[in-house]
Order: sequence, then C-alpha cells, then structure tokens
Amino acid sequence: MVERHVLEDALAHPLDATDFTELGPKYEGKVRDNYSLGDGRRLLVTTDRISAFDRILGTVPFKGQVLTRLAAWWFEKTAYVVPNHLVGVPDPNALLCLECTPLLVEMVVRAYATGTTSTSLWTHYERGVRVFCGHLLPEGLRKHERLASPILTPATKAPIGEHDISGSREQILATGLVTAWDFDEAAKLAMALFTEGQRLLAERGLILVDTKYEFGRTLDGRLVVIDEVHTPDSSRFWSASTYDDRFARGVDPEPLDKDFVRRYYAGLGYRGDGVPPSLPDEVRLGAAERYIAAYEGITGEQFVPDTEPPRERMTRTLRNLGARR
Repeated sequence: MVERHVLEDALAHPLDATDFTELGPKYEGKVRDNYSLGDGRRLLVTTDRISAFDRILGTVPFKGQVLTRLAAWWFEKTAYVVPNHLVGVPDPNALLCLECTPLLVEMVVRAYATGTTSTSLWTHYERGVRVFCGHLLPEGLRKHERLASPILTPATKAPIGEHDISGSREQILATGLVTAWDFDEAAKLAMALFTEGQRLLAERGLILVDTKYEFGRTLDGRLVVIDEVHTPDSSRFWSASTYDDRFARGVDPEPLDKDFVRRYYAGLGYRGDGVPPSLPDEVRLGAAERYIAAYEGITGEQFVPDTEPPRERMTRTLRNLGARR
C-alpha cells in the first residue's frame, strides 16, 4: 500500500483536467478526456475525477493511474474472450486505443440485489418494484443477496450532468439509440466478460457484484469492448471470505470500490439531485486507499505511483503522439 504521506502530497496536484488539443479534437467525459488523433487512434486520458450519482464530485489522488493500469491489465486478461480497443499505454494516465464509434447504451450486469443510487436494483426493489429492466424478481429478497443468476439491465448513456436511464431490451430499442443487432451482440459479449471476470476474481478471493461495459465499432466494423473493464469505477467488488457471515448478520459486505464515496454522500442525504456537497480531503484519501487496495487485490501486484506532477509528465510523454496526423 502507498504510504499515507505520498497520498497527502498528491492532493496538491490532481489531474482534474487536460488540454492537449494539439493532439486532436477533445471529448470530455465524466472521468476520461478523449482525443481523436485523426489516424484511426484515440487517446483516453484517465483523470483523477470521481463521479457518482451521475455527478462529478471532486478528485482522488492517483485514481487515474489506478484505473489506467487496471483497465490495461483486464484488457490483456480478457482479450481472448472479447476483443478490445487497446493499442498501448504511453503514460501512467493514458491508454492509446483504436478509434471506435460507441454504442449509445451501457451493458450493466448484476449478480446481487444491492446498490444505493437511483438506478440500482435494490433502490427499486425496496420501493416495491418486482419487474426490473424486464426481469421478474422474487419476493423476499434481502439487501446484498445473490440473485439466482446474473441479469442484464442496460442503460442509455446520458450526457454529463444528466441521469442514465435503465430499461428492458424492448425499452432501450424503442429509444432508437441502438439497433437490435448491435444490442444483442453486445449483450452476449457482456455476459461472457462478466462470467470470466467472476472466475478470475474468485481466484483472488473477490466477488464481482455488478459492472457496466461499453462497446464500440472499429473503423473496419468489429464490435469491441471500450473504455474500461472491471475497475472500481465501473464495478462493485466484495470480499468473498467474509460475505456469508456478514450477510447472515445483516451487515454490509466489505467493499473494494467507490461505494465508499457513494455511502459518504448517501449519509449526507445526497443522491444526485442538485449541486453535490464538496468532497473532504479525508474522504479523498480514504477513497485513494480503497482504489489502490482494489488494484493490488485484483492484480496481485504492488501499486507504485508515478509521483511527478501529472501535467508536466504528460506534456513530455504524449508530445509525439500527434506526429502521424
């Protein structure tokens, strides 16, 4: 684990935004800044921004580095299951990828009745909903209980500041944002990725609770997984060794994901409506420790951060990427 003083020092220079427009047109997502290099490649810069409830809440030290390394690790481990867009890793905060046209739907897979956000399964179930995204849920489910089998609960991709909308296959197709062909192919790949993710994480004593996948078409028409796979931003992880005992006692499972931040805001009564309260440094540091613990628990590797101020480093490491334009 990274020493506390290293995390505290990093609070002073977060990667909260980038401006490398000399590389090409920029698209800014909630966490990633994307640059289209104009030659069939795209640069995905993972910032230290953290989002929840479809809102950007602040920054977390080294979060971008954790997500970049972990996404690259998973892309390598799962490439034989589902092809992906990764080309290389030119910087600790950046992935070089194939240019893709994203599908305007997120494939969300859930294996447990849990969650705290307005789109979570448990939030709806607690309100009496028994048909969720086209799936009939049994009576008597308890919070954090494992479902009989994983279910697909797709969601539209909302612009920054707006909420994603979950629905059944029929409801998503009715929006006209995705074709039935693309939806069904992406759904099949998503379930294959989830099964492989569950298997690999079980070997490491972790439970893959739920996750979301994004897909896109390459310039030659192939459907590939894009963005990231099985990181603390896109996925929920629990410790397997303590799950049964804690569930029996009605205690929340041990998490390794950004639920730590979600629970902080939920404790304040904030669930995504209006301007979010500021993110205290102590919560930022706690989140950083959990992101790093997730990386080390998943990969079995020690996380050693690059402590150079990120903008200075990236100006140097990314300087030549646009040379082929």
